[in-house]
Amino acid sequence: MQNDDARNLLLGMMQAAIAAADPATVLARHLPAKPAGRCIVVGAGKSAAAMALAVETAWPDVDLSGVVVTRYGHTVPTRRIAVRQAAHPVPDRAGLDAAGAILRAAEQAGPEDLVLALISGGGSALMSLPVDPLTLDDKIAVNRLLLASGLAIDDMNRIRRRLSRLKGGGLARAAAPARLVTLAISDVPGDDPAAIAPGPTVPDPTATEDLSHLVETLGPALPDAARRILLAPGRPQDPFTVDYRLIATPQMSLQAAAEVARAAGVTPVLLGDALEGEAAQMGVVMAGIARAVATHGTPARAPAVLLSGGEGTVTLGGKSPGRGGRNTEFLLALAQALQGHAGIHALAVDTDGIDGTEDAAGAIIAPATLATAREAGLDPRRYLAGHDSYSFFDAAGALLRTGPTLTNVNDFRAILVL
Repeated sequence: MQNDDARNLLLGMMQAAIAAADPATVLARHLPAKPAGRCIVVGAGKSAAAMALAVETAWPDVDLSGVVVTRYGHTVPTRRIAVRQAAHPVPDRAGLDAAGAILRAAEQAGPEDLVLALISGGGSALMSLPVDPLTLDDKIAVNRLLLASGLAIDDMNRIRRRLSRLKGGGLARAAAPARLVTLAISDVPGDDPAAIAPGPTVPDPTATEDLSHLVETLGPALPDAARRILLAPGRPQDPFTVDYRLIATPQMSLQAAAEVARAAGVTPVLLGDALEGEAAQMGVVMAGIARAVATHGTPARAPAVLLSGGEGTVTLGGKSPGRGGRNTEFLLALAQALQGHAGIHALAVDTDGIDGTEDAAGAIIAPATLATAREAGLDPRRYLAGHDSYSFFDAAGALLRTGPTLTNVNDFRAILVL
């Protein structure tokens, strides 16, 4: 297989993974029975607009109304469901206003109505309605701390639920006594509904947990109002009925990519859809597995592709970071560890089309990428140490720019060993 063939195969697997999570093709078969009365649609996430359009398309004869919020640039035209846009990953005033509109729409539902909640990754920042006395500025400060903390996503979500009026079941309580059905696209390890967006329509499983250890981790920069709320004893929640339907997950996307590999005569090895940890360290570990395939034929003989999903983290510490996201950081560490190993190509992207806060989904490397970059005067070690992986791959011509994909099943990584 030539370099161009390897690249095309990696891109084909990526496209299959994204297509498997496209609301336009997967949402309709998960809809409940059409309501006799009104259907009020609410929702938040990077896929919210595309999901709303899919509902409108599937139900042309249903009395639809409502409001959803998505990230700037991730909208599509709708006719009956209002689409708002807001900032991600740090909340802004538009997200606060959208969250208020979503809350009011849910509260208007009566016992004969259906409330359809469309939930996808990114909903936490996009639908930001802090508990009193927290302000929007407080929430922005907390979010910035979380993004730089290196905390696991589960710990971040413990904090987000505790500080929100809508997360942790708040949206479900607002919709009562109407029937509530949630359609969700998972972007989290393990597909835990309480962690997707995080959990506006399901009870908070950590509502009574002691969060003092997380407060200590975030340190003195944590706003005082947030500190007091997080240190106060959590309140038990009343149980409620949950109808929660996952329409797309990271595992489904990995399986779709695996089928593309098999059709090309390449053995897929699914390493898991819930990998977590420091992105750079994950790159080093994955390089070791890829070398084992090339050298020893374990866990599979070449040609093989290592497929994985989940969400890495990048801990910035006290350093002033460069430009980059967890996927480009993973890939730069992988390339550095492989040192141009013959026959190993790799791709890593965020399936929403935006790795971190940049305009690229991720990047792609070939055996010659590192040598070519060095010839151009690029020192991969310096870029990695400065968390400046976007700049490295931009200069090396290896970034992948898909634009917003209107879905999100978290990270997709493929390492092809020929």
